[in-house]
Amino acid sequence: MTRVLVTGADGEIGRAVSHALVRAGYEVSALSLAFGAEHPADRLFVGDTTSVADVAAALDGVDAVAHFAAIPHPSLGTPYEVFRVNTDSTFNVLDQAGRRGVRRAVIASSINALGYPNNPHGTWPPSFPLDEHTPADIADAYSLSKSVDEQTAAYAHRRHGIDVVALRFPLVKWPSVLRDVAEEVARDPAAMAREGWAYLTMGDATRAVLRGLEVSTEGVLVAGLSAADTLLGGETLLLADRYTPGVPIIRPVSDTAALIDTTTAERALGFHPTESLHDGTAVAQPDPETPVRNLR
Repeated sequence: MTRVLVTGADGEIGRAVSHALVRAGYEVSALSLAFGAEHPADRLFVGDTTSVADVAAALDGVDAVAHFAAIPHPSLGTPYEVFRVNTDSTFNVLDQAGRRGVRRAVIASSINALGYPNNPHGTWPPSFPLDEHTPADIADAYSLSKSVDEQTAAYAHRRHGIDVVALRFPLVKWPSVLRDVAEEVARDPAAMAREGWAYLTMGDATRAVLRGLEVSTEGVLVAGLSAADTLLGGETLLLADRYTPGVPIIRPVSDTAALIDTTTAERALGFHPTESLHDGTAVAQPDPETPVRNLR
């Protein structure tokens, strides 16, 4: 594997992953609706992941795909727009990649595939920690799109043989942004209680993507991700007792541990988070490194 297509490459995660891939020695093709700043990829494609022609052009010569193109929140479009764009994009990218013989893809799923963080009815998970087997309760278009994306991955594997890792990201930002969010959530901890105050630094998110591209897994792997602690820090059980009333904790959770079970990512991908917002290990956002080039 030498060339990776990154979709949504002008977004926060897409840019960070592109930089990480280049640093790791990969060639990168980048597809985005636009490029607003410098980008490390050596092939840049301005296009739409819902367009068959645009995706076909960007897939030329590609060995693997890292798919991040999406409307990332239910508030950023009508329910129909959010669902259509997200599911259309994922189907188009994985179906075309599989037809071309691409054998590996990583896609951005979300903790929202379970439905609880954005559920308008205030529904609580049946238990903590959350994992890939937690029953879903979905009542918003974004969460539904992420659930369907995982099913699309299963279709693409069965149809074309492409192996797909679907990473269920929690809140992912650079540390400076995470600190601002943590301060805001600390004023109202109930706001993120249904997702267990889960977060992941951008640096750890990019490492998870690289592990997903490089580790040999077969079929479709859905893996929940989280930092090793919560966004608020402090004693997790005290937080849970106060802000998640009536939700049982069915597996041991010690000290400041996260309320996301990341066993699948650890065992199948060999991924362990290395950065915490609370102990000085979180790495700041780097400065842009290389100019835009080869735009086509």
